[in-house]
Amino acid sequence: MDINEKTTIKKITLAAPRGFCAGVDRAVRIVEVALEKFGAPVYVRHEIVHNKTVVDDLANKGAVFVQELDEVPKGAPVVFSAHGVAKAVVAEAKEHNMIAVDATCPLVTKVHIEAQRHAAQKRHILLIGHAGHPEVEGTMGQVATDEITLIETVEDAQKVMPPDDAALAFATQTTLSVDDTAAIISVLQFRFPDITGPRGEDICYATTNRQNAVKDMAKGLDLMLVIGAENSSNSQRLVEVALRSGAKQALLIADKNAVDWDMVEAASHIGISAGASAPEILVSALLEAIKSRYDIDVVEHGHVKENMTFKLPSILQK
Repeated sequence: MDINEKTTIKKITLAAPRGFCAGVDRAVRIVEVALEKFGAPVYVRHEIVHNKTVVDDLANKGAVFVQELDEVPKGAPVVFSAHGVAKAVVAEAKEHNMIAVDATCPLVTKVHIEAQRHAAQKRHILLIGHAGHPEVEGTMGQVATDEITLIETVEDAQKVMPPDDAALAFATQTTLSVDDTAAIISVLQFRFPDITGPRGEDICYATTNRQNAVKDMAKGLDLMLVIGAENSSNSQRLVEVALRSGAKQALLIADKNAVDWDMVEAASHIGISAGASAPEILVSALLEAIKSRYDIDVVEHGHVKENMTFKLPSILQK
């Protein structure tokens, strides 16, 4: 199709809220302020958040991303990612006199504190989450390995055999599907009526809000485009929610360059959302790319306004 011939009108519905959450915004700001305070380079263990655009931008400003602390010079500043880290990582940084700056999302820290409290009260923890995700590794690393068991699916919940006569508690990764997690919790509570849950919801407000917005708008969509990284749990869940809630097709894309234009061509009504680690600039660029090919009618769907903010760590406060 000649991109100069706009013969089709595409209806675009933008999910609200979408994109950056308070925890991600804080984590990115932490790296920026650390660079201002300590100067480049500032080392960051793992991706600060799961988004290549964000990581590349910070790298251009002087952040150096590493996989493990043995890549960081002794005494250097190092930032722990928003997903949180195990106690052993914090101890290693201290041992090597690194200037440790913790960018763990406060809502993840809340889960860490829960896990530590349960372990102190001799409860065995059933952690609902995805194996290998850095948040799960960080939470499991708050307690001894024999004090926590990972539950990934309803089937796991049906089969898990905790230690005999152990008091039990459950906690969850903060970026899961609200519906899937509720199903797993129901099984655990049915099997273990005395199991202790969190004092408040573990799944973070931003994950819930973004899933609810997509769920509410999905029916009637020909195509749902979710901007986010392949390794972003909350972005992957938005695709699943869209399909489960009635969207004919749903696709996770890193940015406008990953758009399948044949799918767009075949769709009259397109929804757009973005995971909690995806900056709004990527949404704007996607809209411009569609607009360059089609006339578009854009509406925003959603009524929840997010006003949450988190303070920077004391080491960076002026």
